[in-house]
Amino acid sequence: MFTQKDLTQLTARGMAPERVEEQLEAFRTGFPYLAIDRAAVVGDGIRKLDAEKAAELAVLYGKSVCRLSVEKFVPASGAASRMFKELYEYAGENKASATVEAVLSGLEKFAFYEDLAALDIPMKDPKAVVSAIVGGSPAEGTGLGLGKKPKGLIKFHKYTGGGRTAMEEHLVEVALYGGSPARIHFTVSPEHMDDFKALVNERLEAFSSKYGVEYEITYSVQEPSTDTIAVNPDNTPFREGDAAAGEILFRPGGHGALIENLNRIDADLIFIKTVDNVVPDHLKGDTVLYKKALAAVALELQQQVFSYLKAIDGGAGKAGDAAFAAEVRQFIEEKLCYRFPAGAEPTLAELRRVLDRPLRVCGMVRNEGEPGGGPFWAETSLGMPGALSLQIAESSQIDPAVREKLMGGGTHFNPVDLVCAVRDFKGNKFDLTQYIDKKTGFISEKSKDGRSLKAQELPGLWNGAMADWNTVFVEVPITTFAPVKTVADLLRPQHQ
Repeated sequence: MFTQKDLTQLTARGMAPERVEEQLEAFRTGFPYLAIDRAAVVGDGIRKLDAEKAAELAVLYGKSVCRLSVEKFVPASGAASRMFKELYEYAGENKASATVEAVLSGLEKFAFYEDLAALDIPMKDPKAVVSAIVGGSPAEGTGLGLGKKPKGLIKFHKYTGGGRTAMEEHLVEVALYGGSPARIHFTVSPEHMDDFKALVNERLEAFSSKYGVEYEITYSVQEPSTDTIAVNPDNTPFREGDAAAGEILFRPGGHGALIENLNRIDADLIFIKTVDNVVPDHLKGDTVLYKKALAAVALELQQQVFSYLKAIDGGAGKAGDAAFAAEVRQFIEEKLCYRFPAGAEPTLAELRRVLDRPLRVCGMVRNEGEPGGGPFWAETSLGMPGALSLQIAESSQIDPAVREKLMGGGTHFNPVDLVCAVRDFKGNKFDLTQYIDKKTGFISEKSKDGRSLKAQELPGLWNGAMADWNTVFVEVPITTFAPVKTVADLLRPQHQ
């Protein structure tokens, strides 16, 4: 299958031939749909906190954070081009839309308006304005070039003294719940790394002084070794240029590849949030409160897990102590939301195996029509056949024959609001790459240079890449969720 030239290419990319062969086999066989049992709802897979309990948990976290290593992980390599898709269409093809009309009529409400108005462009010419927003060069004064920037470097919110980018909002947010030093890690595309670092260096001292914290900021890129092979329609490797002898085409493996980056984070607790889900300061209260509450839930569960594991390894339950085994099973089923098959009698070793793995507590918001994956009970690849655990599933992972029924029964969706506990009871880091369900990737049809190809995405970071974690869902208020998928979303009340 691979020539010597191919093998040299793989070596240069840090890719094992066996791994690429696995990807080719996935193209040939496809990825199975998840075996979903039902949607998770409040009282059946989703825990609901009242305001008093959330506040109590936040206090508990506040007392614990000083002895913990805490870090925030923000995938920030995504480009903003899709955010400005309709503006590009208007600038290039004069194609009007509701989004374009909203942008032009609400121009002064955008945090980047002052930068736009400072350009030497005819501000009363709609096409010139739109073209200057998405294109041009800030250095030459011909445009803001926002369509070429990553989302993290787009100004989202207005403040006295200037606008604040999404990346800066994350710096502020982590200062409010991350302890000191406030540690945050951004995954960034290589071409934008210098711009990220420059803005951080420019703003860091002011934020450090204002919030009374020291920052530790780190960055990483999505490694070429996590790319996936592209194939022709017949599932043979797609080669660039010469279709017979050209170099094999590899494509980024999607955000699931970031499990490798996450695996390198050395912390007790890791907060994960998408780069575009931030709110201005006057709306951060709920976000901070529930971040602390989710972390406290994780700490409470982890403490009990560790207690059981130490007891098991110390000999508890091995002398036929059925009561102890029953207690552990009840905890696993009721608190960790892992359901053994009906009639099953798990051994102590099987109970231990379920306990001893990474833990994530995921916020879930009420579904108000936003796009995104949802919370479900699904058959798990870890443990007994037929066992159920909680999973975050995208619609593409659900069999179309039952998709409407299953998703119609759901009440919540995934805002990507996670707190991860990634150490075992002995204090060692889990190897997160050992808890991926490799059967949960995605295949899509693309084209390059006029030729059709098939592309493969790795299991999504909060989907298949964390499928074998202990997973707990907690309802969080919609006020904690304010994603920016199009530029017009910045005109919503939660961004003003």
